[in-house]
Amino acid sequence: MAESDPLYLGLDLSTQQLKVLAVRSNLETVFEEAISFDLDLPSYGVRKGVFVNDKDDEVYAPVAMWIEALDLILQRMKNRGFDFSRVKGISGAGQQHGSVYWSKEAETILSSLSSDKTLLEQLSPAAFSWKFSPNWQDHSTSAQVAAFEDHVGGDDLLAKATGSGGHHRFTGPQILRFVQLHPEEYSATSRISLVSSFLASLFLGKIAPIDISDVCGMNLFNIETECWDDRLISLAASPSGNLDAAATKELYTKLGEVEPDGGKNLGSISSYFVQKWGFSSDCAILPSTGDNPSTILALPLHPQDAIVSLGTSTTILMSTEKYYPSPAYHMFNHPTTPGLYMFMLCYKNGGLAREEIRDAINKEAGISDHSWSLFNKAAIETPVLGKSGDDSKSKVGFYFPLPEIVPNVHNPGFYRFEVDSASNSVSESSGWDVASDARAILESQALSMRIRSAPLLDPKNPQPRRVYLVGGGSKNKALAQVLADVLGGYEGVYKLDVGNACALGAAYKALWAVERGGSGETFEDLIGKRWNEEGKVEKVMDGYKKGIWEAYGEIAQGYTTAEAKVVKGEAKGDTSLI
Repeated sequence: MAESDPLYLGLDLSTQQLKVLAVRSNLETVFEEAISFDLDLPSYGVRKGVFVNDKDDEVYAPVAMWIEALDLILQRMKNRGFDFSRVKGISGAGQQHGSVYWSKEAETILSSLSSDKTLLEQLSPAAFSWKFSPNWQDHSTSAQVAAFEDHVGGDDLLAKATGSGGHHRFTGPQILRFVQLHPEEYSATSRISLVSSFLASLFLGKIAPIDISDVCGMNLFNIETECWDDRLISLAASPSGNLDAAATKELYTKLGEVEPDGGKNLGSISSYFVQKWGFSSDCAILPSTGDNPSTILALPLHPQDAIVSLGTSTTILMSTEKYYPSPAYHMFNHPTTPGLYMFMLCYKNGGLAREEIRDAINKEAGISDHSWSLFNKAAIETPVLGKSGDDSKSKVGFYFPLPEIVPNVHNPGFYRFEVDSASNSVSESSGWDVASDARAILESQALSMRIRSAPLLDPKNPQPRRVYLVGGGSKNKALAQVLADVLGGYEGVYKLDVGNACALGAAYKALWAVERGGSGETFEDLIGKRWNEEGKVEKVMDGYKKGIWEAYGEIAQGYTTAEAKVVKGEAKGDTSLI
């Protein structure tokens, strides 16, 4: 890499990997590298990047593993001839909700690192009061979540304040549980970081602030007042539930200030990285954010655009000017643009549920592999809503191999209903052939997205402008077709192929923050001027189809009624395929 034009690094500290990529000012990706925690750091003994304690419903990761991964990825970059001196800005993405607990010696250690040693040698364990970080899959905080909801008067009011209802993985309930179970370690804690701000801290050489978007995944920050919520901070700091002013003040100190500017230059890179790796001393460290907020920065997303990520879980992300909170989904401050918000729905039973139906169809046909061909054929050939004629009832199914968070379903099972669109009467079905499940599961997941995102769309044009598909499922044409049928998309449905969207979004954020200069140019404007869709975006389907989109609208009330029966435990369900 002998060229001299500036580069910008984006890092993604995800559950299973640490990834890095570099982009030029023209947005071209010129370098990528990744560390797999399971494969490249086997001494930690993690599986899929985490430890699981089934007894207590805990899922967590060793912080030392992340530090060693950074040491290793930088060494690999050097071995491949990467020119660190060209890097003018660094930002990152971190798995959301996880917390890192720094010791009282942490700031001193970070500011006095020796280039003769690795980060791991100097930071672990001395810089931490607790060697683990709770993972987003953790669900050990039922009691703490209930306390959060009760403290503000219910889930609706918690969502109104913080953008989300109470969730096991959110950092506030996790901190309360940590205070209750590990009081000595909490007392020894000087600062608490999210995974994103932890990553920024390593490069900055001091504790970095939590950013304005990732803070919304804590159930501690009041989006309406744009500051920490006194009620929730007091609760998280008080293990007995008896609120204590001194304890509250202590937690405020541990959390620190929130950085409202996603493009703020937090300072130049730590001298350690200059001396050890050859970074330029003027390389700017920018706020890191959560992996989901970073994903929406991987392209200049317009209001009314939606990104649907089709992986093991299924996620829909939108940028919106409306703050319309609900316990049914998440709202975050936008990571770069004041006045915008990020809407997010995350379904635990996304790809997993689709795979269950695929395997059942293949098994019935005597096929032992994981081919999608029969599933896709059934999904395409089954009529809309499984209706054999205009007067027949619609088939509506809900598929939860695991307990689900959207909607809040505790009992796994496959639930099948028949809905009379004319009267909206709903009855639980005795079942139908598994081939019908192929279309029903895709329709069900898409209808949930459509119904829950509807308040954020323009009533005069109640469809997304574009629907962008990312992740492994984006290559599945049957899945794309049903999503197009249900969601619409008046400019169509597109497959977005940008590689690692989280790391790319972080790199774009670093580029924007440095090159906007003093002009105050928005992220959307600067990146939009340089964005070239060629090779990254492919239109795979028309969105709106007259008559079909309306048919799904007519079933919305019946769908909602059937879903409520599942949530309340009034439906029997079928567990034979699980």
